[in-house]
Amino acid sequence: MSLPPELVQELRRLTAVAHPREAAVDVMYALQRHYGYLCDEAVHYAAGALGMTPLELESLATFYDYIYRRPVGRYVIHVCDSVVCWMFHQDSIFDHLCRTLGVPPGGTTDDGLFTVLPAACIGNCHNAPTMLINGRFYDRLTPGRIEAILAELREGAEEPARCK
Repeated sequence: MSLPPELVQELRRLTAVAHPREAAVDVMYALQRHYGYLCDEAVHYAAGALGMTPLELESLATFYDYIYRRPVGRYVIHVCDSVVCWMFHQDSIFDHLCRTLGVPPGGTTDDGLFTVLPAACIGNCHNAPTMLINGRFYDRLTPGRIEAILAELREGAEEPARCK
């Protein structure tokens, strides 16, 4: 597996602790940021770096909702579907987003830019309705605000590295 020197350095820093297994989630996130998802090749690399078996790491990876074991879009949109967001018309926001992007819930756009996923509460209830895109909150959503956010993301899109 050929990784950029900066990523190798980051992974070494993360695992240079008394118990490298404690860094498992951070290592998986670092590899996911590089590849766009945690591919099998990355699982094997991480397992070796952490002193774990690939099966142990797989069990951990599949526990977390924000670690993706299959390809996802460059931008993963988690739309909150908690009670508070529902009260603020999350239904129509989620439907609008899926219609606008032409994907079903859980789907990825044909250009590989966006994946839309429902999420249990993401902890931003005071700004409902809300969504999380690659770790960044977008709140007080309206159809118009969603259109502007998508346009901005399309303009700045860069393609992540891909697994073999």
